[in-house]
Amino acid sequence: MPKVGMEPVRRKALVDAAMRVIGDHGSLTVTMSEIAKQAGVSPALAHHYFGSKEQLLIETVRSHLQRLRDSVVTELGAAKTPREKLSAIIRVSFQADQFAPETIAAWLAFYAEAQRSEETRRFLVIYARRLRSNLLANLKALCPREDAERIAEGAAAMIDGLYIRQSLRSAPISIEASIALTEDYINALLAPLSQKAALQKDR
Repeated sequence: MPKVGMEPVRRKALVDAAMRVIGDHGSLTVTMSEIAKQAGVSPALAHHYFGSKEQLLIETVRSHLQRLRDSVVTELGAAKTPREKLSAIIRVSFQADQFAPETIAAWLAFYAEAQRSEETRRFLVIYARRLRSNLLANLKALCPREDAERIAEGAAAMIDGLYIRQSLRSAPISIEASIALTEDYINALLAPLSQKAALQKDR
């Protein structure tokens, strides 16, 4: 029988283990036994908590996206201006635990699974919409909505593209470089808009 009070601890251990095992394999072709072994529990206990490997994988996606959301909320709360909030979103997108090779490999596996699993796809669509929404909300305070939407789409695509590029071990890009490239992109597009707004104000 599972020990009382241990369920949250072991569920988290299984979710973290699933991410590591999937990252090591580079695909979702892993077994519940492999995940349970990595977590230090029995396969029977893993099935007791999640019912099936598919449910464990769904919980793994949900849990890690929730952690990412929590990090964004914390960073946004500490930022004061819309521009600082944009930088906070960028930093969180490339934070060290998200940028680890095994984590990137796991996320690529989940994106591949999203082509077959509606539930996995739903979680990843929520992530994409949330990223765009956070970017857009702060860009609208800095430029007209039409421009804000264009910049938000480009910045989100750049974040995802740099993340995927990191999976190419032969051409890795550092966290600092990824942040700098995304910041440069936003600055380059905002600068002429700010100048235009300033000129119109002076007329």
